[in-house]
Amino acid sequence: MGLLRDAGVVYKPVEQIDLGPCSDESYFRADKAPRMVGFLLKIFAWFLESRIIGALLLYIVKKNNQVHKLVTNATLVEPPMFVPLHPITELNQQEVKQIDSDASPPERVQEAIKCIPVTSEKLLDDLKLSCFRRWTIADYSRAYSTGAITPLRVAEHFIDAVRESCSPPLPMSFFINYDTEDILRQARESTLRYERGIPISALDGVPIAIKDEIDCSPYPTTGGTKWLQKFRPCTGDACCVMRLRSCGAILVGKTNMHELGAGVSGINPHYGPIRNPYDPNKIAGGSSSGSAAVVSSGLCPIALGVDSGGSVRMPASLCGVVGFKPTFGCIPHSGVIPLNWTVGTVGILAATLEDAFIVYAAISGELPSHKSTTLPPKVHFPLLNSTNPISNIRFAKYGEWFNDCSDEIRICCSNALNLLCEHYKWKTVGVTIPDIESMLLAHYVTISSECSTSLSSHMEKLDFAEIGWDVRVALRICGAFNGKEYIKAQKMRYRQMQIHNNIFTMADVIVAPTTGRTAYSIIDDALKTGEVDCINGAALIRYQIAPNFLGLPAVTVPVGYDIAGLPIGLQFIGKPWSEPTLMHIAYAMQDLAGREPPQSRVKVIHIAKQTSVSKPKSRLIHDDTDVFNRIDEMEFVDTPLHVSAASGNTGFAMEMMSLKPSFARKLNRDAFPQFI
Repeated sequence: MGLLRDAGVVYKPVEQIDLGPCSDESYFRADKAPRMVGFLLKIFAWFLESRIIGALLLYIVKKNNQVHKLVTNATLVEPPMFVPLHPITELNQQEVKQIDSDASPPERVQEAIKCIPVTSEKLLDDLKLSCFRRWTIADYSRAYSTGAITPLRVAEHFIDAVRESCSPPLPMSFFINYDTEDILRQARESTLRYERGIPISALDGVPIAIKDEIDCSPYPTTGGTKWLQKFRPCTGDACCVMRLRSCGAILVGKTNMHELGAGVSGINPHYGPIRNPYDPNKIAGGSSSGSAAVVSSGLCPIALGVDSGGSVRMPASLCGVVGFKPTFGCIPHSGVIPLNWTVGTVGILAATLEDAFIVYAAISGELPSHKSTTLPPKVHFPLLNSTNPISNIRFAKYGEWFNDCSDEIRICCSNALNLLCEHYKWKTVGVTIPDIESMLLAHYVTISSECSTSLSSHMEKLDFAEIGWDVRVALRICGAFNGKEYIKAQKMRYRQMQIHNNIFTMADVIVAPTTGRTAYSIIDDALKTGEVDCINGAALIRYQIAPNFLGLPAVTVPVGYDIAGLPIGLQFIGKPWSEPTLMHIAYAMQDLAGREPPQSRVKVIHIAKQTSVSKPKSRLIHDDTDVFNRIDEMEFVDTPLHVSAASGNTGFAMEMMSLKPSFARKLNRDAFPQFI
């Protein structure tokens, strides 16, 4: 291919780059290939897997996606950086509390609880006011402690709800595996502890789901495949799971995911497409699809995912929940499928920022056997209950990048950011982040090379018929990068690290939409083969890469809905080890934006200050002159349900998906006799 060599980009040294808002650095938009599915996808996979035609096709794919120009043949003066480890620095963060770094997970949970505002006790009558309500960790803990309900009762109704979610005509496909006997055993043990007055922590008895990329006994770890568990048996809990178990949490099963994490849709041909609770005909996002969906549906207040390329934050945004990715190395990766080594970390999906914080407190911190210099010796938790809000926060906003999304997302996120700055007197700083597309490609080269290397020994023994067609294409492309390209990608990593460090001298946090579009439709032709949809995929992954490639912490918070009622998320990207500051900001955004449930049963919404009646719209969009209106009243009708309340007779609001109205009415009558 030497005669067809593309000229490579010569990148400026970092010290010569103008990062200001008027920089002459251009924002690059790459053309993306059309969608492939079904027979066309099979043909493409067959050609890629052939020796001669496959090599030619891979060359064309890399050329058309600018890999040769921006990575392979590029010239960079910076040295490579292979692992995004960050030096220990004191950030002088506001409104934090220092925690003993040697505290046990239950002790950390207790310290986190002390940092969270005390909510007023919920009465049964409060549950009559809404058709849908996600219970928080505090709700569970309070209900258990008062005897209003038991973990065993919760577990029984959880199991019923999961079974119903699997029923036709649209199975939600939340879980790959769940064991009713194991769930009930954990629930009985937790119930007994509460009866004896000795719960382990606030997480005792709280149902938590685990992405099927993380080891959790007694389940195999499939990675969304039908074969990986044959080569890599699960022999025990991952470190993060072990810590949750030590806090008394009920681990309720392994959530469905995009096969091998190799896609953004969550359409898994082996275990079914994970469907979005806001509209079961839409994707949940990937690859931590099931984890996002079970939290969004109300089945669990918390689920764990793994974020290697936005795989926690993207589905969290599409499903209207909080998605939190900590600094690289903050949570031990022990017991996670080693699909990559330098871009992924365990992340948290939660109904609220407070719940994400509590679980972060439980699972973060290095292993006792791996004491090193990667983690700060001082552990700080954010004082979310402080009466003094943090001050002088500066948001770095790259205008062209921020606006490279749908109009609804652009308006919604802009209004949310303006509201945040206006309320707290914070500021937005215009910046330029150069070579974002180059960073995306360098990340792709890195994660692909690491995944291909990790799976290479298994591929030799594997019947490719056991792999989804979209993943066959992805794996073939993953193996197409050479050592030179990998080194160039690491040079790009070091370069972007310096660029972002310079941006963080001008601002505290980088802000952007979480995705470039809301959830798109699940089309039947993709159910058996999967799909390769580069256009939609590029829109979803556009804002995801820097936190993974550079090891930075990031969090997404729901801030609105599009015209179809699908969630929109706003993302904050912080300095290394700035988790307390990020949580303060996300908590402030959550408080201002408010939150409404999946809109499947909403008929009309009466908006304050408006005389007209409209269908469900974003909290913060569609009216630039009056974007802060408050939802005063909702009217509901018996349309086919995506969500309905179901569970214990004390008012426990376990949410269920895809239920027939007749079943929902029966379950509500049995579970809430005083409400009917």
